Amino acid sequence: MEMNSSVNEFILLGLTQNLLKEKVVSVIFLFLYLGTLLANFIIVMTIRYSQTLQSPMYFFLFYLSFADACFSTTTAPRLIVDSVSEKKAISFNECMTQIFAFHFFGCMEILVLVLMSFDRYVAICKPLQYTAIMSQCVCDTLVKLAWVGTCIHSSAQILLALKLPFCGPNVIDHYFCDIQPLLQLACVDAYVINLLIVFNSGTICMVSFLLLLISYVLILHSLSNCSREGRRKALSTCTSHIIVIVLFFIPCIYIYARPLTVFPVDKMVAVFYTIVTPLLNPLIYTLRNAEIKQAMRRLWCNKV
Repeated sequence: MEMNSSVNEFILLGLTQNLLKEKVVSVIFLFLYLGTLLANFIIVMTIRYSQTLQSPMYFFLFYLSFADACFSTTTAPRLIVDSVSEKKAISFNECMTQIFAFHFFGCMEILVLVLMSFDRYVAICKPLQYTAIMSQCVCDTLVKLAWVGTCIHSSAQILLALKLPFCGPNVIDHYFCDIQPLLQLACVDAYVINLLIVFNSGTICMVSFLLLLISYVLILHSLSNCSREGRRKALSTCTSHIIVIVLFFIPCIYIYARPLTVFPVDKMVAVFYTIVTPLLNPLIYTLRNAEIKQAMRRLWCNKV
């Protein structure tokens, strides 16, 4: 993997170079990461073993929680360990692996959010055809297509990263390996590669965001024909989804849908979609969903 590079390892600067702030960062993000794992694990196990959460919405939520836990794991442990380490080194192969895993589970989260919005659109706008359209076979096929799309995206990212030659500087001004910071270190003109990244990651973020906005505009428009109770329930569900979408996609679009320019604030923006959103997803879906809370209570009581 290192044939195009004379660099064997990279140094990650992290979020801050202040020793005291680094210790604070390690403690804060350790609790955030453990909370993310616990919350998503509870949702995954609840949906897996509950007999009442068998609808397509919870089928997709299962994969969203799984993707959230894995997505957070691609960056948070490295950030926590580096915050208490003197040498924040990551090998070339580990860096490439992190890029692949980061884009793999990040893209999976995006595609699952799109599938969830499609499910809500069918449930609210076409309730009589919902069972036929969102059958188990269709849901399985959609998730498989999402896995395929994720593999294509992450493979394209890692191929672009492997083509970059590194012949000197190896300090990455970030807390994890991503292809944009690496472009700053490459000893070639990275303009074309940056355009390919924008076309790849930027297009996925923009198109998915627009699809989500369109679906929820159609959903909100169709609520005028619903009863007051149905409108209230649909609005509650859509509001939680829209919160997740805004928190996840706006930072992603800011990072990936622009020309090659790195700003100091980029690291803090990345925190939102790499660490904060994977924690907020299960909290929003759990606290705003009575069915999941009831299923959790039933499963807990049965286990006790």
